[in-house]
Amino acid sequence: MTTQISQSARIIQSEAQALQVADEFAQSIAQNALERDRDRILPYKDVEQFSQSGLWGMTVPKEYGGAGVSSDVLTRVVQRIAAADGNFGHIPQNHYYALEVLRVGATHEQKAFFYDQVLQGKRFGNALAEIGKKDFVRRTQLLKEAGGWFLDGRKFYCTGSLFAHWIPTLATAQDDDRLYLVFVPREAAGVTLTDDWDGFGQRVTGSGSVQFDRVKVEPYWVVPFSDSFDRPTTIGPYAQIIHAALDLGIGQGALEATLSFVREHSRPWIDAGVDTAAQDPLLLHEVGNVHVRLRAAQALLARAARFVDAAQFAPDEDSVAQASIAVAQAKALSTSASVLAGSKLFELAGTGATLAQHGLDRYWRNARVHTLHDPVRWKYHAVGNYVLNGARPPRHGAL
Repeated sequence: MTTQISQSARIIQSEAQALQVADEFAQSIAQNALERDRDRILPYKDVEQFSQSGLWGMTVPKEYGGAGVSSDVLTRVVQRIAAADGNFGHIPQNHYYALEVLRVGATHEQKAFFYDQVLQGKRFGNALAEIGKKDFVRRTQLLKEAGGWFLDGRKFYCTGSLFAHWIPTLATAQDDDRLYLVFVPREAAGVTLTDDWDGFGQRVTGSGSVQFDRVKVEPYWVVPFSDSFDRPTTIGPYAQIIHAALDLGIGQGALEATLSFVREHSRPWIDAGVDTAAQDPLLLHEVGNVHVRLRAAQALLARAARFVDAAQFAPDEDSVAQASIAVAQAKALSTSASVLAGSKLFELAGTGATLAQHGLDRYWRNARVHTLHDPVRWKYHAVGNYVLNGARPPRHGAL
């Protein structure tokens, strides 16, 4: 299916408006979340409504016509939408990431062009990751030749690209061996998208593969990437805080589904001596446990957002390290809380909750798949090494 070209997306004017619009959109997508997941219906029309809502442009800086919302508001928006459907919380993740790469490393002319594209309603996907080798060498190449610049390679885990107008692609330049983020039009000659994502979670995020066969690119589509990690910038913690918000939102959705099912369907255990499951003392203990963990993760996420905003305002070695560690702390807890909420849903709601007609397994599946995005054990390592040894974490997209 060809991606629609948006023409007149709403432009978010304030943080309050962003949160209100997110609530409205979350309510609209929640209604058919079960059917989309069950039948793997790629939500082209819903994604178009998503970008038309203006939420995809809410982080565009004010000087370029956007609302420039804070990291806190961004994470709250992602949480609200992910609670309704984890897929929709995930689809624009790399779009926001690309906007941050532009903010940090693009020229004024590139920012003006691409920010305007986004405010019109255009969507960025991503083509960052590669598979098939045990190393992390990126083999997709940007070829600078006498006849023009060309892109060659293949990418996987390209979340959102099936719905995108532009596909930001990580490539190594043949002439200087540096990394660049190349913004490639989805309809460019030589671009092939394949819907081959078959993970058991996040099933309708448009996370297929993208093949580039000597795709001609314009120099102004190319943004330096390695340069933005040679100095302290917020690209890494900014990317990671969105992942943490997504995980937390899925967990919040799982808890809400648990509460609803227990109230309406579950029966108390025979030894509880109560009339309803909602009065079962051991069930109440476990609900409280899940709730506390999710609220703790939410508090850490809000704290991390303040560090990210501070580092964006004044980036240096210390502020970026502090932001990365704060986000790592939030990511560690949001991961465990989200997976716990999805698992406890069945333990507390009972056997009836496992019936396919309810589709409640989607919360655990989505949480389990997305939290594998990067190993949380390395978050604990980074935090421990920082608090014990004062070692700043490495600068890359996973911290």
